[in-house]
Amino acid sequence: MTESCIQIEQLTKKFNKKTILNEITLDIPCAKITGLLGPSGAGKTTLIKQIAGMDTSDQGHIYVLSKKMPSLDIIHRIGYMAQSDALYNELSAYDNLDFFAQLYGLKGKIKKQRIYEVIELVDLTADLRKKVSKYSGGMKRRLSLAIALVHQPEILLLDEPTVGIDPVLRQSIWSELEILSNQGTTIIVTTHVMDEAEKCHQLAMLRNGRIIAFDTPNKLLENTETKSIEEAFLYYGGVKA
Repeated sequence: MTESCIQIEQLTKKFNKKTILNEITLDIPCAKITGLLGPSGAGKTTLIKQIAGMDTSDQGHIYVLSKKMPSLDIIHRIGYMAQSDALYNELSAYDNLDFFAQLYGLKGKIKKQRIYEVIELVDLTADLRKKVSKYSGGMKRRLSLAIALVHQPEILLLDEPTVGIDPVLRQSIWSELEILSNQGTTIIVTTHVMDEAEKCHQLAMLRNGRIIAFDTPNKLLENTETKSIEEAFLYYGGVKA
């Protein structure tokens, strides 16, 4: 049985009396790509922030690598890419990566090597010394992904990582995520794109702050007797296709 790296127990979160997450219980396996699929407002971003230790819940608990979150002991073992790019626009891509790499304790040759490895992964080598203010939206997303990867985290949390990225590079990034997973990285990806959801090893479907299904994409199709993840989502959500 696959070991669980993240345990979520009866997690509830409210904002201004509105329930955003409603008694979420989920065991996320190690070294797998787990997708969080749902429409805008389903609670995906709130859930991933809770896992990252960026916020506290109103009820329930999250354990990451057996540590109750939030925990400073775990933060450096997590790579987090938010929906909004947290970049220093007046610095170059290299300087941004250098800054965040130092925050994670990387030094010297190892730091420089990792910067060049991740910048090549996201296909920004030619623009490494360019100011981020000159970057397009898609380039900023790619740089944000590189920053999340620079310290080789054990757990990688990606919130809509491929928004604004062209299809060819998107495919390349997913291929790299598969390699990272095979090397032992636990990856959680939020998405509302159905073909990306199909690439995940496990898929949690969210609607209105609840988990409506959690299994492999193949099992979700098999259990619903549907031919696409979209149809399966509609089935579990109680919506007729």
